[in-house]
Amino acid sequence: MYKVLIIEDEKPAAEWLRQLILKFDSRISILAVIDSVSDAVEWFQQNQAPDLVFMDIQLADGLSFEIFEQVKVPCPVIFTTAYEEYAVKAFKVNSIDYLLKPIAYNELEAAFQKFGNQIKKVEEVQPVTVELMNKVKEMLRKQYKTRFVIKVGEHLKSIPVEDIQFFYSLDKATFLCTSDFKTYIVDYSLDRISEMIDERRFFRINRKYILSNLSIADIVFYSNSRLKIKLKKPDEESIIVSRDKVAAFKEWLDL
Repeated sequence: MYKVLIIEDEKPAAEWLRQLILKFDSRISILAVIDSVSDAVEWFQQNQAPDLVFMDIQLADGLSFEIFEQVKVPCPVIFTTAYEEYAVKAFKVNSIDYLLKPIAYNELEAAFQKFGNQIKKVEEVQPVTVELMNKVKEMLRKQYKTRFVIKVGEHLKSIPVEDIQFFYSLDKATFLCTSDFKTYIVDYSLDRISEMIDERRFFRINRKYILSNLSIADIVFYSNSRLKIKLKKPDEESIIVSRDKVAAFKEWLDL
């Protein structure tokens, strides 16, 4: 039976994928779950290639396409992503399919069937060209994350960025708050989230908060040329905009 490698930096998404794979066929051996480009490169250098790789496009330390620049990946890949479809469609070489997160079981099943058909045809996996990788990496750098996948009990929930009022950190964990004022833990740091989101929609106000332009209820002048922001979420603390961020914040409000 197949030997599968999972490369995914969102823990809830990785666990969900593992469960779906075993639901499809409990005999499948999941060799490892890896969350970064560097660890993936090291794994391929030290281990025999699996039969199939499920690979998230955006990993903890960069785009997964960087793996191909550093090590040979002599096996088919199914890409998983929370990005828009057209950017993924540009990357066809070495990939038999792509799945949009959160992954549905019927989509995973179809991807395995496609993989099985490829194996039967004994198709040789084509090499990845630098030109193609650079093209797709450039496309993806112009894309922003469109949804965040979070775990709710035994379920996965996909939250569009349009429904997120703000992100915040508390007790070494990161959370997001939705438009209906529900909060969920996110498997990224605020620094990492800052790299994924559209700066026209969100602003990093301080070390603790990233605000959406729809999250603000009121802005008032505060002492020493600072600003005080009151959020729409009831009982949420007011946020002070420091003097050195006031100009950038006002410019962001005017976008």
